[in-house]
Amino acid sequence: MDKKQKQQEIVDMFDNIASTYDLANRVLSMGIDIKWRRRACQKAYDILGSKNLEQITDVACGTGDLLLFWKEYAKKMGISVDRYLGVDPSVGMLEVAKGKVDFASFLEGKAQELPVEDESTELISISYGIRNVVDRVEALEEFYRALKPGGIVVILEFTKQDRSGVVDRVVDFGMKNVLPRVGGLISKNYAAYKYLPDSIEGFLTTQMLEDELKSVGFEIAHTQSFTLGISTLLIAQKRA
Repeated sequence: MDKKQKQQEIVDMFDNIASTYDLANRVLSMGIDIKWRRRACQKAYDILGSKNLEQITDVACGTGDLLLFWKEYAKKMGISVDRYLGVDPSVGMLEVAKGKVDFASFLEGKAQELPVEDESTELISISYGIRNVVDRVEALEEFYRALKPGGIVVILEFTKQDRSGVVDRVVDFGMKNVLPRVGGLISKNYAAYKYLPDSIEGFLTTQMLEDELKSVGFEIAHTQSFTLGISTLLIAQKRA
């Protein structure tokens, strides 16, 4: 299977689970993913340091969850944002997003081919989506192109971990055995939620993702691990 076919299979999978995606996320994470997203937004705004933003672009925006938190924390921190944009290749996900996020614009598009102008956005985010991008380095190059000088990319992801302790084994068991069964029950699509732990296992370590960001010109501004290393926050900045 070539890269284009593989990418289309992933997009089709997300189309199929779009209607139950939010419910499955909340159940499987027991709501803790909300905490991860909120911490990411607050830290990103702190690093960016600006009180007036022209655009925030959420890539692989899915059902629009992170856009809600970007707006919530902009209001809390006294930051004005002219435009919120969500980009995703899954039409099914975008339809759900449009129904719950009424302040943002949405465009169908891939991370590797962002439908935005050069240096047009101060902040690009991608939450739990970068591992689903087949041509990942191309996507990071696109992020760099689209960001204004001094702008940041915010990545939340399940990075691969070297697990050896008792707690680590419990986490692994849950990811590989409980998650596919519960997610499959909610979505009626076992294969989609079997894909999730498999995609994490085959993904990069945090250090490797940092290296890829540096290779396209970014400087690492912040790295943080959440909840026994299940989730990782990476914030990288384009040179001013």
